[in-house]
Amino acid sequence: MVTVLAALTTALAVALILTKWRFASSDRPRPRGSDPVPGTDVTVFQFWASVTAVAVMTFLSIFALTGLVVVAAVPALVVGSLPRAHLGRKRGKRLDAVQQAWPDGLRDIISSVRSGASLPSAIEDVASFGPQPLREAFQGFGVYARGLGVVRALEMVKEDLADPTSDRVIEVLILAYERGGSVVPEILADLAEATTKDLWTLEQVKSEALEQKINSRVVFVLPWLVLVAMTSQSGAFREFYSTPVGVAVVALGGALSLFGMAVATRLGRRPSEPRVFGGVP
Repeated sequence: MVTVLAALTTALAVALILTKWRFASSDRPRPRGSDPVPGTDVTVFQFWASVTAVAVMTFLSIFALTGLVVVAAVPALVVGSLPRAHLGRKRGKRLDAVQQAWPDGLRDIISSVRSGASLPSAIEDVASFGPQPLREAFQGFGVYARGLGVVRALEMVKEDLADPTSDRVIEVLILAYERGGSVVPEILADLAEATTKDLWTLEQVKSEALEQKINSRVVFVLPWLVLVAMTSQSGAFREFYSTPVGVAVVALGGALSLFGMAVATRLGRRPSEPRVFGGVP
């Protein structure tokens, strides 16, 4: 029965994770909980259903092997946090893609300006010919610029992208538009060079922190793999961890592991740069 439940829960988790409900293109009313999680195409209901399904699946699978509730509980809690981590990585990839696209986008704008186009026209061309991550953000720039003005249109794009690198770039674009003149290409060229250097620095920081993140995950996972292996068969280990003392040992070890994981994650987290030129992050 436990194996059947685990299989059914696995199927539910896979279906919830792989299925993508898109309400943005639909005119029908959205039911409660159907709003997408920011930066993703997964609804709030799908997110929490995935968390529950993955946690239950893990718990049932380990319980089927060990027969011990306390041994299955901690891994289930950890695995249940994976959907949230996945969505966080997805939002981070979107932000990184936009940041990485700015040097090429600025060079496209510089080329257009030097060929005789006005700065607003060069910026509008980003929606059609610029790097893919920037095309969506600048898709409505032309309409907004004609209706609300170039500065207001750029500010709307800035709030849509909502990251410090884009804030700096767009503020310089606004300054270049307001000042105008022959210095615009030089200003944009300096901006492209500075942005490229900033991105190189960020890549070095992420590369140096990667090994520490991997080590912290391995240190957390290995003891629980050993514990599951020792209690997967009948014997002295399973009998010990079935006693109140064994439960207390596992509970204490789980609490210390979760605490250590939280500390390691916090120490390894890349500091978020404040949005000096934008809204509240």
